[in-house]
This record gives sequence, structure tokens and C-alpha cells, in this order.
Amino acid sequence: MQRRKNESGWTSAQVLSEALPFIQRHTGRWVVVKFGGHAMGSAELTAEFAKDVVLLRQCGLRPVVVHGGGPQIGSMLERLQIKTQFKDGLRVSDMETVGVAEMVLSGAINKSIVSAINVAGGKAVGISGRDARLITARAVNADLGFTGEPVATDVSLIETLAHKEAGFIPVISPISADDAGHGYNINADTAAGVIASALGASRLMLLTDIEGVMDNDGNLLTDLTCEDARGLISNGTAKGGMIPKLTTAIDAVEGGVEAVVILDGRRAHGLLVELFTDMGAGTLIR
Repeated sequence: MQRRKNESGWTSAQVLSEALPFIQRHTGRWVVVKFGGHAMGSAELTAEFAKDVVLLRQCGLRPVVVHGGGPQIGSMLERLQIKTQFKDGLRVSDMETVGVAEMVLSGAINKSIVSAINVAGGKAVGISGRDARLITARAVNADLGFTGEPVATDVSLIETLAHKEAGFIPVISPISADDAGHGYNINADTAAGVIASALGASRLMLLTDIEGVMDNDGNLLTDLTCEDARGLISNGTAKGGMIPKLTTAIDAVEGGVEAVVILDGRRAHGLLVELFTDMGAGTLIR
């Protein structure tokens, strides 16, 4: 069934007024949220995001946050006068670049999100793909250097942290390592996708800087199948960073995730509108 498109802003109280059936649908289920884009650069938006994540946990869902940090990595590389480039939406990473990426992602960004969730009343713990071999990586190809892709995922640490009695909210940097310990910068969407698949998540939420997936006329596509998503990639409608997002969505759905949503991370209570109402807040892929 086609979802209704929400044309106006919602308060959290309005969302919760019709939320109960949706809360029951997701109770006890994993919801993996990739937090990225320029919303991460705003203390106000990060604080609102943190409150929504805490509310998900209080409503009986098991949220896991995987974060990116492309703009922040780019800013630090620029400050250090290290040149970088992208191919098909993925950053080309040499050893120097991946070192900077780890410093920014697993350091400042990870701890700022952890702090925001804790301030909002949650119990967040910051980890990376390196920890407990959460994600084992390898190079995507020689042209991309230390830009990696997952080859194995072990979510036992996440399950331990988020167990009902423990109640922690894992916040994950996508920096991972191979069997020899060499670090790799994995695209955060990709990392979130493999984690969501391994957990059998109810939803994978990919937060970005646009409303969702757009057609060639700039109109929001609210509902897509995996075949629709493949078509958008093959016909050139999807470009740049949207390519790995759609690829992640396809792989996640085919890997056991119930549905994937691409939505605007700058939108107030977008997570709640998407999960707890039939309005929808972006593009749903299933």
C-alpha cells in the first residue's frame, strides 16, 4: 500500500498520539540508524536526534546507531592539506587518509554522539568496526586504497550491549580492520547495512541531506522495490552518494532486513514519523 506523504511538520506528541500500533509492530526488534550528513554538524539537530533514539529505546525497540562523518573528514583533510578524491561516491583512502578518518570518526564524532544520547537520558556506548571483530574488512579494489568493504560481521558485542538487562545503545564508527589489523575506511551506509542484515533488523534507516530518492524531475519516490532501485542505478537517475545508499538498501533487504528507509536527517522527528505513523518520512525500499 502506498504510504501517505506528510506535507507538514509534526511534534513528538502528535506522532505518539497514533503511534501505539506501530510501536507494537517494532517492539523488541532491531532498528539500525545510520546518522550522517550535515545534521551531524549541528549541535541542535544532534540533540534532537539523540532524544528520538532514546525514545525508541524507551518504547521497547533496540536502536543501534552507525555514523558517518564525510564533511568532518573532508574538513580535517583540508586543514591538514591532504588531497582526496571520490570514485562512485566512495572516498579514495591512502594510509594517511584512513588515519585521519579514524581519528575523526572513532574519536571526536563518535564521542559527541555518545555524549548527546547520554545527555538525553540514554546509555550509549561508542565502539568501532574494529572492536570484537564487529566488521572484518578488505580493500574494495586497488584504486580505492584503504577504502574497505565488509567480508564478515560478528554482532555478538552489539547483542550483549543492547540486551534488555544492560540497555545500552551502541554507537558505531565504521572504521574496521582486516585479519592483519590494517585499518579500512568503510562507507557508513555499507557498514550499517551489513550490521542490520546480521541482526535481522526491522528497519534500516539511512539519514542523509535530502528528502529521499528523487526521480529525474526532482519528485520524491516514496516507495521502491529492489528492482526499482536497481533500475535507478542502471539508468543513471541515482548519482554520486545515492548509489551506495541504494546498493546498501538492496543488499540489506535481500539479506533479511524487513525494509530500508532513506530520509532527511535534518527533518524534525523524522525517525518517529517514519516508524510510528503511516505518513512516511522518505523513501521506503522493500
